[in-house]
Amino acid sequence: MKFKALSMLVLSGLAVVSTSGLADDRFAKVEMQVQSLGGSVHMMVGSGGNIGVSAGEDGVLIVDDQYAPLAEKIAAALKPLGSDSPKYVINTHYHGDHTGSNAFFSANKDATIFAHDNVRIRLASDDKVSADALPVVTYKDGITFHFNGDTIHVKHLPDGHTDGDSVIWFEAPNVLHAGDLFFKDMFPYIDLGAGGSVVGYIASVTEILGMIDEQTKVIPGHGSLANKADLQRFVDMIRETYEFVQVHKEAGRSEDEVVALGLNDQWDTWAWQFITEERWIRTLYK
Repeated sequence: MKFKALSMLVLSGLAVVSTSGLADDRFAKVEMQVQSLGGSVHMMVGSGGNIGVSAGEDGVLIVDDQYAPLAEKIAAALKPLGSDSPKYVINTHYHGDHTGSNAFFSANKDATIFAHDNVRIRLASDDKVSADALPVVTYKDGITFHFNGDTIHVKHLPDGHTDGDSVIWFEAPNVLHAGDLFFKDMFPYIDLGAGGSVVGYIASVTEILGMIDEQTKVIPGHGSLANKADLQRFVDMIRETYEFVQVHKEAGRSEDEVVALGLNDQWDTWAWQFITEERWIRTLYK
């Protein structure tokens, strides 16, 4: 089995990471890399989910904020863009590699956190998550920001990666942050225990494809900057591997038998440390 080499750390459990010495050591060498995408929009890469940034005259807005031990590094990387204190934080979903620094930016930088209703519900149900980390503004279908001369559209897509996924489209520079509805060139993690589903995931990605064009720059939840063709290739992979597994399931083969059979060799490079071929097959089977 081949595993994709990743600059990010494994999404170990996708839970809020402790700020213990062990966690600090784990993130000590992480460096935040910032790429300008046009207009006020930037993409920040560190460890965990990619961060979207709008920085301009109105201040700073960020989409997701990675792991808690990286909060100060994120703030330091934001400062050259205008401010280390974002006014707004938008969470694409509840996983700790996207929400871990919520409490830091809320309590220390006075940021207002926005997310889908279910993100707050799931974070609030975890006794390891502090009240400062909870979104204070939630929505059912979406919300729109008018910020830094841009219109920023936040849209909820149900039952995909989780039951609280949002995608964010920065209208002026034509940039879309897909959250974990897009793992570029990787098998995705679909959180079946938190309202996610393979069929819903496919439907959500298909809807995103209808929202963008060939010029759209796509920030994936994980992986390098992408475009519509990359996203199309991604959903084609999901459809083809899902159909392959379902054919064998309907033929009466057990989950373990399909795992033993394996996928076609063309998908070898999509496996990585967290979602191996075996784990992807088991997700598709369930």
